[in-house]
Amino acid sequence: MIIKMKQYTSVQLNLLVIVRVLIGWHFLYEGVVKYINKSWTAAGFLNNAEGWFAPLFKTMGENTSLLGLIDHLNVAFQIIVGLCLILGLFTKINAWIGILLLSMYYLALPPFPGLSTPPGTGSYLIVDRNLIEIFTLALMIVFPTSHIIGLDRFVSKLKRQKERVS
Repeated sequence: MIIKMKQYTSVQLNLLVIVRVLIGWHFLYEGVVKYINKSWTAAGFLNNAEGWFAPLFKTMGENTSLLGLIDHLNVAFQIIVGLCLILGLFTKINAWIGILLLSMYYLALPPFPGLSTPPGTGSYLIVDRNLIEIFTLALMIVFPTSHIIGLDRFVSKLKRQKERVS
């Protein structure tokens, strides 16, 4: 199997890696803070959902057994996605998981005209930090760097060695 490597200038590569690490840090920090705060729950966020998908998110927030699962999965995936983006490990799948998480956050409280803005989040119209991170993660999928700087480099080498042996 021939893997086509993308060629970047050193400036492009460094900026792409920095953005990957910054978004990874954001995910990791959000997950760790929620993990440390044992009273944290997504209930308030889900129950304050607005927009087209609000009934779905409010149903999730009102179901205590489902809410417990959502809380645990949210924290776990934020930490895993954050660590993997920082380390450049399984970056593509973690970028997709990050896009999924951010899309749910975006759809729960979309910054659309006529809908309220959660306190302390700033003022947005259609574009907010979630949407920006969604498209930045999409850029990471299209312009990967972890095969150059990251643990995916070693994963790729192991895969190629396994293919040669078999």
